[in-house]
Amino acid sequence: MTETDGAATAPQAADPGPRKSSWKYIGPGIVVAATGVGAGDLVATLIAGSKFGYTLLWAAVIGCLVKISLAEATGRWHLATGRTIFEGWRSLGRWTTWYFAVYIVVWGFVYGATAMSSSALPIVALFPDGPGLKVWAAITGILGLVFVWFNRYAVFEKAMTVMIGVMFVVVVYVAVRVGPSLPKTFAGLVPALPDGSLLYTLGIVGGVGGTITMAAYGYWVNAKGWTTPAWMKVMRLDNRVAYVTTGIFVVAMLIIGAELLHSTNIVLTSGDKGLVDLGDVLEQRFGSATATLFLVGFFATSFSSLIGVWHGVSLMFADFVERLRKEAVRVETAEAGGAAEVATGEREKSVPFRAYLLWLTFPPMALLFLDQPFGLVLVYGVLGAFFMPFLAFTLIALLNSSRTPGEWRNGWLSNIMLAAAGLLFVVLCVQQIRELF
Repeated sequence: MTETDGAATAPQAADPGPRKSSWKYIGPGIVVAATGVGAGDLVATLIAGSKFGYTLLWAAVIGCLVKISLAEATGRWHLATGRTIFEGWRSLGRWTTWYFAVYIVVWGFVYGATAMSSSALPIVALFPDGPGLKVWAAITGILGLVFVWFNRYAVFEKAMTVMIGVMFVVVVYVAVRVGPSLPKTFAGLVPALPDGSLLYTLGIVGGVGGTITMAAYGYWVNAKGWTTPAWMKVMRLDNRVAYVTTGIFVVAMLIIGAELLHSTNIVLTSGDKGLVDLGDVLEQRFGSATATLFLVGFFATSFSSLIGVWHGVSLMFADFVERLRKEAVRVETAEAGGAAEVATGEREKSVPFRAYLLWLTFPPMALLFLDQPFGLVLVYGVLGAFFMPFLAFTLIALLNSSRTPGEWRNGWLSNIMLAAAGLLFVVLCVQQIRELF
């Protein structure tokens, strides 16, 4: 029996936690919001607004509720058990390890190139006479590597707070500038499905802020120093802040799409380049200052996602390697699990952490100069499509079993939300796989 098997054990140290839940403790939620909202998510929401106006606003609200439930469950597992989510997965069987091992390697290779390209696009638009996209992409990747390599969580969190502040101000400013219609906004909160909107609706509910960073949230909670149930109320407040912020981004981009594009029938390029097109539209409508400000916000959105993944997913990989190493040498301990180890900051200095940082940065640069191999893209798409259903259903299994202390197991509402999220992501998974083939 390995150290991740069996019934739940209480966290090792008696952490008194905060005296009361307070805004001053907010941090991991800001990080997960900044990381989870990428340029591609904003484009998808923008296009939905351009096609259907305010009609799908209700889907953004439901999407926030779904993400709050998933992230709360992840954070609750880390705090209630003192164990990381990978330790939980490991207790469900070796199949989870095989899936995660292949996923994190392939996903990191392809995502690295995507994140670097996305971060470079607004720089190229701001400095058209400078180096090309590929050079800027490589530079942003190396900057992310250096920043995460030499800084611990506290500095990383402050940087992410600054970037999400820039994102928030810019996106909300542009949404206000285009002149939202309040009657149409409130009407959009009533569920409706116009013809041809189903896939866009599912994408809004399931897409924004929903990737492997959902699982990384528990690691950021531990890196903040929260390792016991004493921090549960703070974590829940922090989580709500994360996805209310995400919801504001989504609503703002829907408004921009509805007011700026829907009424004028302007069509954007698909993918992240659509935001460069939007910059051009803003320049024609409001002048170069607004367009430049938007491109700065676009960079903050993309680069915050880059360094968020560079840090959070590297933490997950380091934990993955450490768990397997301890099992290989048959380490048995009655102490708390990996959550306490993450809180010490040692994971951020470890060889596996830095090895995965290098994996995210340098091998993907080859994809910047080559067409992405079809087979690799296919594997990446299939593995990625399965991740969110995998996360939702494994959380149901973990939080309804003896692995979790009775006080912190799922209630009926949490089970309903996680099951609904799992079913939603299964539908999205099937659709994504159909598109691949």
